[in-house]
Amino acid sequence: MSAPSVSFEFFPPKTDAGDQALMKAAVRLTALHPNYVSVTYGAGGSTREPTAKAVTQLSRSLGLDVAPHLTCVDASKEETLDIARAYSVEGITKIVALRGDPRGGVEGQYQPPAGGFAYASELVEGLCAVGGLDVYVSAYPETHPEASSRQVDIDVLKRKQDNGATAAITQFFFSNQDYFEYREKATLAGVTIPIIPGIMVPENIGGVSRFAKACGASVPAGLLSRFSGIEDDEETRRLIATHFSIQQCEELYSQGVDEFHFYTLNRSESVYAVCHALGLRDALADVA
Repeated sequence: MSAPSVSFEFFPPKTDAGDQALMKAAVRLTALHPNYVSVTYGAGGSTREPTAKAVTQLSRSLGLDVAPHLTCVDASKEETLDIARAYSVEGITKIVALRGDPRGGVEGQYQPPAGGFAYASELVEGLCAVGGLDVYVSAYPETHPEASSRQVDIDVLKRKQDNGATAAITQFFFSNQDYFEYREKATLAGVTIPIIPGIMVPENIGGVSRFAKACGASVPAGLLSRFSGIEDDEETRRLIATHFSIQQCEELYSQGVDEFHFYTLNRSESVYAVCHALGLRDALADVA
């Protein structure tokens, strides 16, 4: 079997050191020939300019196909679509369309913006009307924390598809059974677009656990126990986390998953190792 295809998510740095770390990670991962890379958009649109800067750097300097995140918050419909049009002029034709979080972060109270897109499904429709864009959306194997039920959440995904979405990228998860069940129920509901697993290598288990709690994901007790007593041992944490993610991706691949989206946190070491184990090869390394 051929190796799966991959994409990588980065976040926009706010310092010169952060810029250097981003480019170092991106250069290493570019050698694996990703389908595209995405760049996040801060809560309340707080990283609009850094996001645009990172998109330009990754596109122009490394020749990557970049998919910037775009959200509904703190902007009118035309302001939001103007951002997409400006990207399109630069040759950026992939967008990750999200509702977005308020400036208070994921725990703040979301209020649809006056004169703006209320929800991601509306944003998808608006972006598709612009034309020439591939629009990616989010999906939640463990259900969006604000959804009243899994079925309601899947109905939202179906609405995004019906409004023109190209594919969905999931929130990270650590139990593959959650993904398999979600994929099955989504298919029964008429979802036909690819549902790409979002993979987080959990080397910083404390930070991952806090973020998981805020966004409605869970960290199995069995995974947490693997890191007990090694909180200050970064190297061992990385080894254990990488081994876990390799096994997770291998199981997903064996069940028909042929594309993965990695949340890199602007680091390349563990993600590179997982991709290598999945059969992706750095052509320059092979030559060496």
